[in-house]
Amino acid sequence: MSADSNKVWEGRFSGKSAHEVDVFNSSISFDYVLFEEDIAGSIAHAKMLGQQNIISDEDTEQIIEGLHAILNDLKSGQLAFDEQAEDIHMFIEAELTKRIGDAGKRLHTGRSRNDQVALDLRLYVKKQITEIRTQLIQFEQVMIQQAEQHIETVMPGYTHLQIAQPITFAHHILAYGQMIARDIQRLDEALDHTDSMPLGNGALAGTTYPLDRQFVAEQLGFKEVTANSLDGVSDRDFVLDTAYALSLIMMHLSRLSEEIILWCTQEFRFIELDDAFATGSSIMPQKKNPDVAELVRGKTGRTYGNLQTLLTMMKGIPLAYNKDMQEDKEALFDSISTVNIALSAMIPMVETMTVHSDRMRTAASKGFINATDCADYLTKKGIPFREAYEVIGSLVQTCIKNEQTLEEVSLEQYQVLHPAFEEDLYEAIDLDECVNKRNLEGGPAPEAVKEQINRLKKQLHI
Repeated sequence: MSADSNKVWEGRFSGKSAHEVDVFNSSISFDYVLFEEDIAGSIAHAKMLGQQNIISDEDTEQIIEGLHAILNDLKSGQLAFDEQAEDIHMFIEAELTKRIGDAGKRLHTGRSRNDQVALDLRLYVKKQITEIRTQLIQFEQVMIQQAEQHIETVMPGYTHLQIAQPITFAHHILAYGQMIARDIQRLDEALDHTDSMPLGNGALAGTTYPLDRQFVAEQLGFKEVTANSLDGVSDRDFVLDTAYALSLIMMHLSRLSEEIILWCTQEFRFIELDDAFATGSSIMPQKKNPDVAELVRGKTGRTYGNLQTLLTMMKGIPLAYNKDMQEDKEALFDSISTVNIALSAMIPMVETMTVHSDRMRTAASKGFINATDCADYLTKKGIPFREAYEVIGSLVQTCIKNEQTLEEVSLEQYQVLHPAFEEDLYEAIDLDECVNKRNLEGGPAPEAVKEQINRLKKQLHI
């Protein structure tokens, strides 16, 4: 279909559209990625037209064979997309008509580009959600593997980026495991909202042809057909659901990336990235930069922007279809691409990173990370918590002046502060004991962490 060929809608017009309008109106530069979905939808539609005796068996056979040939030629590269075509739908229809003649012109019977576009997009979103979901499962497996290796690796937990309480690396990485599990649930919900078949809605009011919409839905693997023809062609909630789910995936990847960036610094040195997932400096030979994590953090903004684009595009559109909705694709496609490339880099990066357990434990031994446990020790002796809190706060202040840790303070010094302190105090503030005592459901104790791992595996069928 070339630039000077007739458009399907040109019969209404006495003059030709301006070249600038053709360029502005064209979408094939980005919607060409829908060619497999468009052909699959057209084959199902042709089969239904033949079954319903709307077109002849001979035409049906020619259309299906012609579409299969076009699909093969596009995949092999023997057929190139025409950059001058209006969109992928018109390109394929024009190519089909060129190859098989009048039979190709009958394919569009009982169909509008409005419901055709809606169908193609739903098929594409279903496929992409499934593929991203598979990647997220792989990421979960990697995080679970890291957790299983570090169930007893003590590290500091932080609030306000200040050392707070002792946890384990397994517990920390499984927090991201929970985020990804929720991301998978959100994708499943988006998939459920996408799984309605819109073909048969026509431009907005269906058609007078006796279409069998359920047959087409079954052919294409949809669970149901759309219930209202106006909504069926103008609904993009499923696009927004997907864009939102993708934004949250990137937000979670960005948070993990930020921690990886911090952990790679000389100040932390909690982890080291494999050389395959780091870069150097053009001037400083000692540098090993976590560029992958930084790019993930940076690219997160794209998905936020795309979600805002989609929300803004949809907010003022009256029923049914409007050309504004052509803007749904580039934003969605970019978010899908961004998440795909981010996961493809993050998964092996996390899998191959080296965890410096000794550095984590050394950091956990500083910053009075066991101060809460010291206060809890007093409360378990019957001292009101606020009184215990005040005692330990005063003790920490003294330790800072004397450059001591809580473990280094003598029992006599403790007993000057409060007579309830006894020899068993040192066991209570031991780092391993501090972690092991936090054996509540969802806590960082090894047994609690093992239960978290088992739940994730069961939930995600890993």
